[in-house]
Amino acid sequence: MKSNAELRAEARQMLKGRWKESVLMNLVPVLIMIAIAAIILIPVLLFFSHNPQILEDTSPYYTDYSTGSNGSSSGSSGFISGLISAFFTVAIGWTFLDILRGKKEIIRPFKDVFRTFRAPYALAVLVIYLLTAIFKFLWTLLFIIPGIIKNYSYSQSYFIYYDTYEETGQTPRYLDSITASRHLMDGFKAKLFFLDLSFIGWHVLSFLTLGIGYLWLMPYIYATKAAFYNNLPKD
Repeated sequence: MKSNAELRAEARQMLKGRWKESVLMNLVPVLIMIAIAAIILIPVLLFFSHNPQILEDTSPYYTDYSTGSNGSSSGSSGFISGLISAFFTVAIGWTFLDILRGKKEIIRPFKDVFRTFRAPYALAVLVIYLLTAIFKFLWTLLFIIPGIIKNYSYSQSYFIYYDTYEETGQTPRYLDSITASRHLMDGFKAKLFFLDLSFIGWHVLSFLTLGIGYLWLMPYIYATKAAFYNNLPKD
């Protein structure tokens, strides 16, 4: 298994000459999420601007804490946004994996980023996301740390599903992909954790650019994660 520095170097080498397409591929979901937010928020803001009394009655001071309505609604929106994000990030990860393996030479941003929206991948991403979310939530009930550990245990599920389907032409069982990820990550969860930590400095720099730097940072991270999976011992 290569060191984290070598994995990042491999990702940079793969992105060399492909930065423009990679940034565009990362930009597409950002623009889509902004558009969705605008479509949802603009009518809501217009409605409340013409009905200020309703806005006052639904302020935090009038929240029914016995039902926890605010917490449930924010949790639901976070779950949905996470699911939408998963479709795009998985597609980007698969694209970089294909390039690393020489199966693909050219990134087509406006096509590759939507590759998970077609059968059988769409259902796979949906089900794996739901199952891993449930499992991580149940582990988190025990304590925060087990939930974080399981997040790393299940992190390779989408890659494994993709590999299995591409190699056999048969749709693998979703639980099998999750279980295989758990076994594959035995002894490597800490390595992936420290790989994530190695990007902290880049996160700070991206934050200082008001988020613009993330257009370059996120492809770098996704490419490195693809290199990480590609270098995991599969035996």
